[in-house]
Amino acid sequence: MSETAAAINAQAEAHHQYLLGLQLMVATREGPEVIGDWMFRLFRRQHEEKFLSSFEKLGLTGLPDAVACARYHVLSNGVGGVAVEYMEESDTKAWVRFRYPRWMFDGPTICGLPVEASRGFLKGWYAQNGVSLGNPKLGFVCVSEDMTGEFGFCGYFQEFESDLAENERLKFAKGEIPPPCDPTAQPKLPTEQWSAERLAKANRNYAIEYIRNGIRELANVVGQERSLELGKLAAKLTGLQHYQAMAKKTGASDGGCQEAASFLSTMLQGMGDEVRLELGKCGKTATLNQTGLRVLRGIELSEERENLLACWIELWRGAIHSHQTFMEVSVTAFDDRLEWLISEKPHS
Repeated sequence: MSETAAAINAQAEAHHQYLLGLQLMVATREGPEVIGDWMFRLFRRQHEEKFLSSFEKLGLTGLPDAVACARYHVLSNGVGGVAVEYMEESDTKAWVRFRYPRWMFDGPTICGLPVEASRGFLKGWYAQNGVSLGNPKLGFVCVSEDMTGEFGFCGYFQEFESDLAENERLKFAKGEIPPPCDPTAQPKLPTEQWSAERLAKANRNYAIEYIRNGIRELANVVGQERSLELGKLAAKLTGLQHYQAMAKKTGASDGGCQEAASFLSTMLQGMGDEVRLELGKCGKTATLNQTGLRVLRGIELSEERENLLACWIELWRGAIHSHQTFMEVSVTAFDDRLEWLISEKPHS
């Protein structure tokens, strides 16, 4: 695997870990209702930005609505490395079953999150599909959930005989079992459009988008000041905890300023950004100029840009502080670039 490919994969995993940590922090600090509201807002924003715009890219145009919705979730989640099974009963009823381990609640994270978190994404995304497609008869029926000790998230999209009220777009039918999964009937991405390189970048972008929208929507739930507090702390802790895994993926070495700067340069290039690295004469300082700033692309509001950037920078400050040598990290933000200064702390 090339250095760039390794850094792309490492970025996907780093942002995934940040999302997991932020979910746990919100759940433990703010409580079930707050994380439920946050997940609702996050997934509604994701839905509005991604759902219809992805239909053609995923080869779903012209399919019956229930079938298209179920296939959408198999294909779009597959891009992010999430395993989902598809079972089609008819043009008006099609199942999805998410297999473990769950990407959204990976590892023991699932034990620390309340059911309100999953109810939030069900209401934010799955209950909205019919609305987005202009089909008032289309709803989602959940037969099993995460966090409840059933068999994991599973349900079906169904087109009912009459229009559904807002509170009917999401239904629960616990105890129903999906039909057997036929491995030969699983939808697949159009191979001519989805190379291995494109899939790797899509996987990275999939994880990054949850952080971009997650930080922005958290502010709408707990306010800007509290969202910054939680977002920055979760980012810093993720960077500290996850540095060794990132270093292993990218071949980085633990050590001092030069090693830290080389690691950071590689990781930032894994975002698709341009990075210029300059080492100080004595090897005790390093400056990186980063341009492109994928993490901010398409975000216009200055307050949203500043808050997201403040949180995101802490992810890398944590990774640098996890090195063997004690170092300071200062960052100066310009309109379209960041200037990072890494310097070793003198011994007292």
